[in-house]
Amino acid sequence: MLFGKLLPREGNFFEMFNQHADRIVEAARAFSQLVANYNDPHLRDKYNQDVDNAERAADRVTQDVNRLIHKTFITPIDREQIHTLINTMDDVADLIQDSAETMALYDVHHMTEEITRLTDLSLKCCERLRDAVKLLGTIADPAVAEAALKTCEEIDRLESDADRVMRSAMSKLFREEPDVREVIKLKAIYELLETITDKCEDVANCIEGIVLENS
Repeated sequence: MLFGKLLPREGNFFEMFNQHADRIVEAARAFSQLVANYNDPHLRDKYNQDVDNAERAADRVTQDVNRLIHKTFITPIDREQIHTLINTMDDVADLIQDSAETMALYDVHHMTEEITRLTDLSLKCCERLRDAVKLLGTIADPAVAEAALKTCEEIDRLESDADRVMRSAMSKLFREEPDVREVIKLKAIYELLETITDKCEDVANCIEGIVLENS
């Protein structure tokens, strides 16, 4: 009995998920501002730094969650679900940072309409992701569980929209861009931005599984 009392029973995992989701949205909004203000070097540097700061903060939350899994005797949901969810969420933050870094490394000089559209869809996906994550702590309520599933469906639709924009962007790029270097640069950027929405869909799939198994 004494041994059982000494063991932590339930870590504050849901709050940590919320913290991480907030950092994802911070990174996505900073990246959106980076794209919107790309022609201003000062603002470009500022928003690049904001993306980095948000990604590092997300990393710290991920590390805390992964440590807490090993210290908690009874977790509120399956350990593997916790591990998969937080690490998939962290992949989203990493991809946002990768996108900003790639723009700088490839010395991209201007933003295209397709970059703007994919950035907007990525931001919307991240905001819906945060909305779904914030519902996880109360999915025992059937209405909350249903709301979480509907939010995941919205993420799926946004990811499909990003796929269509991506295909159109690639077609236009290879038809109309004469500079091979620009083709290489923009192709990499388009692929990274579309992958953000793919990874958000992966998070949505994790959340759907948690909801269906625990509600």
